[in-house]
Amino acid sequence: MLIDRTASALPAIAFPAPSLTQSDTVVLDPSTKSEDIERTSESASVLPLDPFHLREGLQSEKQLQELRDRQNGKKLHNYYARQNNLIVSLLKSMEEHTNEARHEEDAARLPVKIAVWASLIANLTLCVLQMYAAISALSLSLLATGIDSVFDIGSNVLLLWLHRKAESLDSKKWPVGGARLETIGNIIYGFLMSSVNLVVIVESVRDLITHTNGSVKDFHLPSILAVASALFVKFVLFLYCFSLRKNSSQVHVLWEDHRNDLWINSFGILMSTGGSKLRWFLDPMGAIIIALGVIMAWGRTIYGQFELLAGKSAPHGVLQLLTYKSLTFSEEIERIDTVRAYHSGPDFFVEVDIVMDPKTPLWKAHDISEHLQGKIEALPNIERAFVHVDYETSHQPEHRRSVLIS
Repeated sequence: MLIDRTASALPAIAFPAPSLTQSDTVVLDPSTKSEDIERTSESASVLPLDPFHLREGLQSEKQLQELRDRQNGKKLHNYYARQNNLIVSLLKSMEEHTNEARHEEDAARLPVKIAVWASLIANLTLCVLQMYAAISALSLSLLATGIDSVFDIGSNVLLLWLHRKAESLDSKKWPVGGARLETIGNIIYGFLMSSVNLVVIVESVRDLITHTNGSVKDFHLPSILAVASALFVKFVLFLYCFSLRKNSSQVHVLWEDHRNDLWINSFGILMSTGGSKLRWFLDPMGAIIIALGVIMAWGRTIYGQFELLAGKSAPHGVLQLLTYKSLTFSEEIERIDTVRAYHSGPDFFVEVDIVMDPKTPLWKAHDISEHLQGKIEALPNIERAFVHVDYETSHQPEHRRSVLIS
């Protein structure tokens, strides 16, 4: 990827970007403060807030409504609404992005703590109730829900311990920090959860094969009521964690867990009651279906966590933001050679290759690139940034192994 300073940094936006010249001017919004204009160092020039005239592509609410009122205009409306959001995001200073993320984190700190501890206390109580229900009713379907509740406690304790461990790691022994610990913990927990549910499947299949008495099992109302109460509590926790799932990876995992428990407990009640009132085989069949569902859900979670550890690329919007902000950071930056952003755990590592004039003094190139690196690392969800400075673009991409041709 090579983006010149005189070309649009956002090919996905469907309007032309005029060339940037020294005579370009910009009309500031009334709310724009002078300190929002980014400077690289005392030697760097002040840049226009909108050097590519992106603001001209914004659609008003009236225009968006007109698009929506057209026949089959919903997709067009959604496209331009997303484009509006992208332009607004690009035109914000990096300080605004950082401050907004910090404000959201501070505002969510107490609710996140409540979500973690409420889930832990609730799961501890519900574990006792659901194991009582499974044992007293001798139901395999309720046993599957009970085992899930036991591992819910393990999940809460593991996530809480890993979160605290990640914050207290020795930086000399673990120089990149402990951000990946929670990801690794989720993978380990997912494998344990899948293994236990395989045991439930084996026991249920054995019951289907060896069962000789065709009569239904006794219906045990207290067991059903116990699981129903667990279902209600899980629904309340699901609603509470839903609004916080994007503020914390811990809460996101808990939200997924509560979501899975909703259908697990509902289906467990249905199949256990069916095994007592209709046909005996509905109970072990329900246990098999629940266990398979849990394995599939956690398999999807494990795959997603593996992607984070393997270095999956950042979303396209993140790359667009990094590209635009790097290109417009200083007038000394003539081109952007490469922008990479990829997961290293839940957050991103960023690599930016910028191009400056060969005659740029070393001290200026160093100050600008170091300042840009600091600004990028202050953005939300960025763990580390690396800025490489070059004077031409005809070389092979950095950090790529050369291919020897015999």
